[in-house]
Amino acid sequence: MKLIVGLGNPGAEYAGTRHNAGFAVVGELAAKHGVRVSGRSYQSLIGRGKIGGASVYLQQPLTYMNRCGQAVKSAVVALGIDLSDLLVISDDLDLPLGSLRIRAQGGAGGQKGLQSISDCLGTTKFARLRLGIGRPSLGVSTEDYVLGRFGGDEKTVFASTVERALEVVETFVLLGVETAANRHNNRAE
Repeated sequence: MKLIVGLGNPGAEYAGTRHNAGFAVVGELAAKHGVRVSGRSYQSLIGRGKIGGASVYLQQPLTYMNRCGQAVKSAVVALGIDLSDLLVISDDLDLPLGSLRIRAQGGAGGQKGLQSISDCLGTTKFARLRLGIGRPSLGVSTEDYVLGRFGGDEKTVFASTVERALEVVETFVLLGVETAANRHNNRAE
């Protein structure tokens, strides 16, 4: 059983923002594979289904980004998920828009959701898929940038990145993190 967690902030005011890249991927993954992510458990929206015959849970924490570790830990413990079967999907300021990277473990790199999860689980040994959102232009605060929405051509690039992220998640679920990294890292549109 795999647990795929998409990070974001709850509420309509955050829908479609750069910081909700993880929510976007889980939403599209659920739609593609017919998984209803509507149950409320573990301070999250959660759904159970299959990807290519493999059983998965899809989770969107309803805590804010900096407290999502509580929701993820409660799901991991209650569902008996081995940390090697956990994949967390987030935005990343340090990756250019259009790029993505999956790793078996690592630091938070300033991403508060990943830091919260690491703190609550007591380890950095869980897979993470980061979607590049790029850095703000000079004079734009980081907070305003990540809580802003994609504009113009950015929307098209991000939509393509989400589509490629679905392939990465599917590879992770069926073949593991190393195969997903070998097949998909360093590919950009």
